[in-house]
Amino acid sequence: MTKILIVYHSQTGNTEKMAQAVAEGARSIEDTEVVVKRAAEATLDDLLAVEGLAVGTPENFGYMSGMVKDFFDRTFYPAQRYADRIFRKPYVVFVSAGNDGTGALTSIERIALGYKFKKVYEPVISRKKLTGEDLERCRELGKILAGGCAAGIY
Repeated sequence: MTKILIVYHSQTGNTEKMAQAVAEGARSIEDTEVVVKRAAEATLDDLLAVEGLAVGTPENFGYMSGMVKDFFDRTFYPAQRYADRIFRKPYVVFVSAGNDGTGALTSIERIALGYKFKKVYEPVISRKKLTGEDLERCRELGKILAGGCAAGIY
């Protein structure tokens, strides 16, 4: 059984819709369990228990949301004790952006380097208005993450 964790924060509902689409895509892969958690509720144990991670955030002031940053802050140093379970853990990112989303994406990617996660697919960035095409790209993101983990590619 492959386990995927989706950690996100949403205030307007757009990032939550994107998270649910990523979850749909991941669940479409046979023998995949998906755990979807708001960043405020996600823990180190959640992170350690999965084969892959998807992180979703709105773009706030050109940065990731404070709650996603809080998740990273709460788990980073304790995770270092479990380097063998964190090293090269595959991850993907999705961003709901009012502008271009690159600031939020860059901040997550920088932190992921510290964890030594492995980026396995290009991010989905929804700019301005969330569209059906954006949600379809999120489903694909979930499929790719879960499929690669299930096949042992990552």
